[in-house]
Amino acid sequence: MRHGRKVRKLGRTSSHRKALLNNLATSLIQAGSVRTTDAKAKVLRGVVDRLVTFAKRGDLAARRHVLRSVRDPKVVKRLFDEIAPRFVDREGGYTRVLKIGARRGDGAAISLVTFSGEEVVKAPVSGTEARPSAPKAEETAAKAEA
Repeated sequence: MRHGRKVRKLGRTSSHRKALLNNLATSLIQAGSVRTTDAKAKVLRGVVDRLVTFAKRGDLAARRHVLRSVRDPKVVKRLFDEIAPRFVDREGGYTRVLKIGARRGDGAAISLVTFSGEEVVKAPVSGTEARPSAPKAEETAAKAEA
């Protein structure tokens, strides 16, 4: 039974898991979106929401707390100056997880983690682009006669 077990271990030691999530959070803040597996995305959502909540406070203690996880001062500055002000009126739910399919190599379910309120550009589904149609029988017959 699983009663009372709240930590998703992701098949890693605690230090490796902490480093992985801190690096994913840094990448998300830096780039605005991250592609990762579903399990990592679901855990990352909580980590980033906590960081944004600290950033909304905006004081020095909050900045130092965030610097423990996100080691890059430029990324922390972006979080405090650009990202946190967008969510002043929102209480939680700063990120969203969009399932985008299976990874080609091993079939693992992949998700896109982005900040809420950002427009997501949908990529065209492969195979639906306009391709030149197959030559019609009449055109090929006309070319054969010429």
